[in-house]
This record gives sequence, C-alpha cells and structure tokens, in this order.
Amino acid sequence: MAPKPNDLEDNTERDVPSRWEQDGGPEPSTSGSSTLDVRSRASSNVGDGSGSYGTLPATHVLNPHAVGTQEINYKPFVIGGPQGNDPDASASEYTYRADSFVCQAAIHAGVVSNQRGGCGVVKLAGEHGNFTSTKRNGIQSIAFDASFPKSFTFISGLSSNCIKDLRWPLLAVTVIFTTILSVSTASPAVFFPCVFTMLFFHVGLVSDPPTNTDYASLSSLIIGRFLPAAFVAAVFYRYTIKPQQENLNAYIERTILWLGGAWVGSLNNYTFVFIPIQRLTPSDLRAQPGARFALVIIVVTLFAIALGQVWYLRLEGRLPRYLAVYGIFASFLIFCVIIPTLNLRIHHYFLALLLLPGTRVQTRPSLLYQGILVGLFINGTARWGFDSILQTTTELRGPDGLLHSSLPNITSVIPTVSNITFSWALPPLKKGYDGISVLVNDVERFRWYYGEGEPDKTFWRSEEGEREYFRFAYMRGNGAADFTKAGVWEVDGGWKEMEKGSS
Repeated sequence: MAPKPNDLEDNTERDVPSRWEQDGGPEPSTSGSSTLDVRSRASSNVGDGSGSYGTLPATHVLNPHAVGTQEINYKPFVIGGPQGNDPDASASEYTYRADSFVCQAAIHAGVVSNQRGGCGVVKLAGEHGNFTSTKRNGIQSIAFDASFPKSFTFISGLSSNCIKDLRWPLLAVTVIFTTILSVSTASPAVFFPCVFTMLFFHVGLVSDPPTNTDYASLSSLIIGRFLPAAFVAAVFYRYTIKPQQENLNAYIERTILWLGGAWVGSLNNYTFVFIPIQRLTPSDLRAQPGARFALVIIVVTLFAIALGQVWYLRLEGRLPRYLAVYGIFASFLIFCVIIPTLNLRIHHYFLALLLLPGTRVQTRPSLLYQGILVGLFINGTARWGFDSILQTTTELRGPDGLLHSSLPNITSVIPTVSNITFSWALPPLKKGYDGISVLVNDVERFRWYYGEGEPDKTFWRSEEGEREYFRFAYMRGNGAADFTKAGVWEVDGGWKEMEKGSS
C-alpha cells in the first residue's frame, strides 16, 4: 500500500544523510587502510577510519537517494571511477565517494569478482572532487562534479588474508545429500522433514544468511527461527505435503520437479533476482523500471496456474471445499487492507502459505508448484523471520525513505562568485519543527535553531572552479525531515533554483 503522508507529518524524524562533517567538527581522516572481504553481490560502507566487512545481498538502493541534482533509486550506489575516465586504469586509480557501497565499488574497479567474491585493501583518500561515471564489470557508477570530504580507493596488488568462499562447495554437498534422500526414500514422513531442515539451515547459514557479526550469533538466530518455522511446516505437511506425497512412486520426477522447485524457491535471492520487483507498493512499482510489466506477467502466470489447479481439484471433487478455504483467505486479506494506519505487506512466507493448499493434488505441475512454494517459505523465514504482514507506514517506508513532510521556505538567495547567502522563513513550531539543516554537496554543513540569531547563513566557496549543491530541511530536535531538491551555485556565481519536491 502507498504511504500515507498525514501519518508522517508531525511524529516522524530521520537522521541527516551523509553526516561526515559539520561546521566546527573534526576534519575527516585522510589516510589509513583497511581490508574488505567481498562475497558475491555484497555491499557495505566505508566508515570513519576503517572499512566494513560485508556479505549483504542488497545491490541497489531501495529508496530515492540524492546525489547532487540526481535522484538514484533501484541502482547500485557507486559514485566515482577511474580518474580521467581511463579504460586501462589500475584499481588504485579508481576513486569513490566515501558513502558508496564499498563492495560494489570493488567489483566496479575489478578488485574482486561478482561471481567468486574475493578480498582487497581499501585506502581512505580524504577529500576529493569531480567523481567520474563509468560502466565497469556490469556496474554503472554515478558522476558527481563537486567535492566530498571523504573518498576511498583500492591498493593494487595487495590483499588481506581471504577466507575461502564456501557457498558453492556447500551447495554442492547439500544438493547431493537431498538428491540421494529423494531417490532413496518412499516415506513422506522421512523425505519432507529431512529436506526441509537441510534447506532451512543451508539458506540461513550459507546462501542467504541474515546480517550478523559472527557465526555464533547467526546460529542462535537461525535456531530460534527454525522452531516456529518447523511447527508451521508440520501443519502444511499434514494438509498439503503428505496427501500429495503418499503412495508416490515416481522418485525421479519428485526429485526433478519437487526437490528442484524447492531449491529454486530457497535460492530465490539468486534465481529470481532478475525480476525487477522489490516491494508491492504503488510508489515502488512506478519507480522501478519494468516493475509494472513484470507484475502483469506474474499475475497472468499465476492466474493460468490457478485455472489448471482448479481443473484438477474439480476432477477430484474437492473444488467446493477449496473455494470455501480461499474465500476465507480472501476475506481475511480484505479485512487487513481496510484496517486504518496499517498496511498489508505480502511476504515470501505468507505468499507460500496462501498458495500451498491449492497444490495438494498429485500431478506433475503440482509437484513443481509445491516445491517452489516450500522453498519460498524456507527462504522467507530463514532470512527474515516471521515479519508482520501488517506494517506501519514508517516500517514499510524504511529508515531512509521520504517522510512527505513540509519543506523549508527559502525567502532569498544572494549569490556572488565567492560566497552565497540564504535566508529562510521561521520553521512552523505548531508542527514541532524548531530548526533548519543545510546540506552542501550532500553533507550537512550547518544547523540553525530558534534562539541562534537571524534565520540566514553565508557560505563561502570551498573549491574554486567547482559548483556546489544546497539542500534544506526542517529539524525536529536532532532529526531532520525531508530535504528539498538541490539548488546549484554555479561557478560563475549564478544560482539555479531548486525544483519542487522532496529528496
């Protein structure tokens, strides 16, 4: 469901983005190096003085992020590239803005491979300007033609002690064991619990683990999620898996269709990554290229599959009972949709639970569909747990989404070649706003609060020959509301007004 602006106006705040440096604060460090350990499709950020280890599967920003006047969404967040845009540049000649995803930057620079992962050494390089845009190794980086207080590069030919990536060997081992089990046992009570357990722990510990700092805490988390997932699995085993698997002698077909489908669903962070849909909200479907077309294809496919399952259920004489069951499901979903202040979100595991009852019939298509749905349930619960299907707008939006809040009124701008002065209307106290935050080149440089003098500020150009970008937001205590879009202070002293809207 779409966010509701009225829910966010007065009660929500967020941290100011890119708070690397503020006026009067310490200068950023300009040297130092740290190691990075990159798994396939990993992402993390370089922080103050050190790099981050990361195996996060998110390769795109999922909410709009402003880079100067650009708005980046559903793209890799890598800002920069080789100096001079030299196609033969070494990794040490690639310079990136410090808020770039460091692991994607490593792939972009060719330090590591997106398929095999790898290790490298990051060097913090201090302030840098004029970040270039290039396409390297499947990643299109973003240009930024102004200065940023921190940047990083990679040291060519130097790597840290790299832990071997065991995902693919472990995948082969687990596939072999589940295949042997599938072709050698006739009992559903042996086949399903064993396969479910092996796939659950493979997803949670190997192929798509939740973010944790060590395997002890990760193991504790996965074991905690396994117990409720196993209980739910026992319920749908009783009513859907067992009726389909009983007296089934086609072991090869079960292995190919059911077990193969279960692996496809369990590894959906790889197998379905090409589908350009992250969240089923109107704003996301509009923002992500190809999302609406993909949704139409998915709906049509599901409708065709449903018609086939209805036919088989009718042949078995079970159709009236299943129509009643899905009528109850539909009524429940409608009830969830009309609950005020909460939004319905269909997660992997919940989609599987909704559709699994319709796969009870013993047919080849049902074997495939049931396997895929069980895999989706495993991936959803092992990776994310039983996340609520009813979420507030704040939860649905995420920590970095737009709040749809009021924006500051900039009453005057006086630009010259060397400095620029802004004045603004007083923040509306009735809405809880008590200050103004100013970003310069995507970094917070100034805050003004009631009682701190006149509502204006003069900024001096930090680098001659470079344009600068300004954005403004109301403050509520220490948190910022939405920022305006960027206005541009040109090199010749001109001023390009901000476009309407938030960023």
